[in-house]
Amino acid sequence: MPQQRTVLVLGATGQTGRHLTSLALEAGHRVRALARTPAKAGPSRPGLEVRRGSITDELDLDGLLDGVDAVVSLLGDVQAQRTRQVNTGFVRRLVPAMRRTGVRRFLYQAGALSAPPHQRLSPVLWAIRNTVARSYDGQHRDNEAVMRYLADEAMDLEWTVHRAGIGSDGPSKGVLERTQGTPGIGTFGDCAAYDLRLLDDADAVHTCDLSAYRKNPLG
Repeated sequence: MPQQRTVLVLGATGQTGRHLTSLALEAGHRVRALARTPAKAGPSRPGLEVRRGSITDELDLDGLLDGVDAVVSLLGDVQAQRTRQVNTGFVRRLVPAMRRTGVRRFLYQAGALSAPPHQRLSPVLWAIRNTVARSYDGQHRDNEAVMRYLADEAMDLEWTVHRAGIGSDGPSKGVLERTQGTPGIGTFGDCAAYDLRLLDDADAVHTCDLSAYRKNPLG
């Protein structure tokens, strides 16, 4: 993000969200975070504005988006998404508000096991989703509904979906980049750094790609 921006971060108190918020602030950007419990956003820092609320509330979305240059969604609630498409319902309210307020850039982080719109997962990813990751199926169905909505009804916005393979926290394992091949298992911090870079990747607009670690040309 070469120019200073104000970024609305949804899911800022989550594991990837905390990293992304810190990285954006360190880079000189302003962050507006929506948090059900503002104290979880950490100490007050220059450039950070925390607003109390949840995507399941009746939010003043126009007010929340006022002065914002880009929106990053790192939302996920496995329990709620087992029975309801929480994210889809919210994104269907968010997109019209973005149009009304002139905010065009939207980054949505889904999971690597969520199939891109009108496509199927690779046999390997399908097998993982339907065995060891079966308990997350509701979350992936919600993500898939979001992607279909963006692809079918929101092509006027500059959206990007990062289908992230996230394993755990810990030291950086390298630099993530877009791929349509085998996804890498990224750390929360590495995924956050990649999400931040994606906001300035014009080639990533209207894509729902995976990410993998950049290979060392010497290794």
